[in-house]
Amino acid sequence: MELFNIHVLLTLGYSIVLVHSSPVLQEDITKYKDAANRIIHHLLDGPAQNQSYNRLATFTDKFGSRIAGSEYLEHAIDYMLDTLSKEGLDNVHGENVMVPQWVRGKESATLLSPRNHKMAMLGLGSSIATPPAGITADVLVVSTFKELKQRAAEAKGKIIVYNEKFVSYGETVAYRQQGATEAAKVGAVASLIRSVTPFSINSPHTGWQDYTPGVKKIPTACITVEDAEMLHRMQKRGEKLTIRLKMNAKNNPYVKSRNTVAEITGSVYPEQVVIVSGHLDSWDVGQGAMDDGGGAFISWQVLSVIKQLNLRPKRTVRLVMWTGEEEGGFGGQAYFNAHKKNISNFNLVMESDMGVFTPYGINFKGNTAATTIMQQILNLLGSINSTTLEKVTAVGTDIGSWAKAGVPGVSLLNRNEKYFYFHHSNGDTMTVMDPKQMNLCAAVWTVVAYVVADLDSMLPRDIQPPYNEAEIQQDKRFKNSDEISRTVDEILKFVIGT
Repeated sequence: MELFNIHVLLTLGYSIVLVHSSPVLQEDITKYKDAANRIIHHLLDGPAQNQSYNRLATFTDKFGSRIAGSEYLEHAIDYMLDTLSKEGLDNVHGENVMVPQWVRGKESATLLSPRNHKMAMLGLGSSIATPPAGITADVLVVSTFKELKQRAAEAKGKIIVYNEKFVSYGETVAYRQQGATEAAKVGAVASLIRSVTPFSINSPHTGWQDYTPGVKKIPTACITVEDAEMLHRMQKRGEKLTIRLKMNAKNNPYVKSRNTVAEITGSVYPEQVVIVSGHLDSWDVGQGAMDDGGGAFISWQVLSVIKQLNLRPKRTVRLVMWTGEEEGGFGGQAYFNAHKKNISNFNLVMESDMGVFTPYGINFKGNTAATTIMQQILNLLGSINSTTLEKVTAVGTDIGSWAKAGVPGVSLLNRNEKYFYFHHSNGDTMTVMDPKQMNLCAAVWTVVAYVVADLDSMLPRDIQPPYNEAEIQQDKRFKNSDEISRTVDEILKFVIGT
């Protein structure tokens, strides 16, 4: 094993970390066994048992859904800043972020022919409204973009319904993101997509969508798996389909929101930072308990446990509860832009945004030397069977820019094969959450963050050429990027075992 001496190079105004190595004993990690066991005991059957769950239940019951730009989110942020201050955490503050303000308004979708049927639907984020009287049009159902192009002559003046099969989130989400644009290209007047989920109980799943500049904007919404399949069956039988779609959605000017920040100040290297994070905003349906209240609150729990156990890591452990994640990682990008000048002091960035179910370990993006260290840290979690490290190409929406610039990154690896059952739907409530699972996830999160923050040296990272600022800005919407979608699929393949 190796001990890492860190030298900072300044190239074109950016800090580039160069790592040299020298021998180190494995005891440098194993000496944390007692601290790890204290953390685990404190969370599983000690004073902090169920604390993250109870806090989240109080929070979600009090504020409900928290879409960016809403007063509900801002009241929730005020609450968190006050609560974190009262807990006695360090440097509690908000950092301003400009975010989109999309307002859903009243909406409905009604099948008029061959029979009358009120369809469950949710408008997609950034969609424009229909005219006040709605849009009434015949329907063309397609399974793929390829089929839409093949039947383009039939599409003009119609509502396109996509009955795409769920293959994987990364592949299937393209219909949500690009469905309206592709339908508009062939002259459609609106589009409806089958919800991006592998399982349904007649519940629509919303999400952000993107219009392509230069292509006419048309209203777009998601419908249930059940209705999409029914409409396709009807069409195959030769029945004429007519739908009336009404949407009063509004895209207002950007408004100010805030990232929520608190920390435990490092005892030796306070300027060096380990970030633990999740996003505080949610969609405007459900309670945002799973996505991403759970991730945000186990990250808060890290600071609470460190404080409760009187642990003093050498480096600062910083909590960031992001805003504007669901619209494309606005909080994460704003934070990166504000702090990238100090990139050499960012030791590890951690984000939990894929559920807090039974943990397996972590997903990690970093070099070989850092991977070895992280695996040794995970070995401290053998008593809760959370020792697995999966190497991935990306680790999260809001920490994506840091990882692109070479900072080691972590996301939570957990048994989340049912994550997309509830994702962006009315089903995302506290009923999905389990206190014992949250205790375990908090234990993984706290042990990893604390040990990395307390090691004698920072984690090694490869020498990075000056990163391409234009490229990072172009990838602003990490939530919608192919890279993140592929990473989600990598995680799910591991979890499900396929």
